[in-house]
Amino acid sequence: MAKTGKDYFGWNRVLSIILAIIPITALILGFVTRLTEGKIVAALLRIILGWNIIWIIDLILMIVNGRIMRLINI
Repeated sequence: MAKTGKDYFGWNRVLSIILAIIPITALILGFVTRLTEGKIVAALLRIILGWNIIWIIDLILMIVNGRIMRLINI
């Protein structure tokens, strides 16, 4: 699949928003997305902190611009 610059593997935006609404899929897909970018520390922080404010921010950002939050690039 060609990389389109959007998160969740370049999937359709509506599908990505639906997946972001479900907390467990948002956590897993956010973790995998950060791992595929090579950002191991950011992926681990998503697992540790992903059940609270990061999930809400990711949901809002996915609706607004189709991308998840990138707080740390390590």
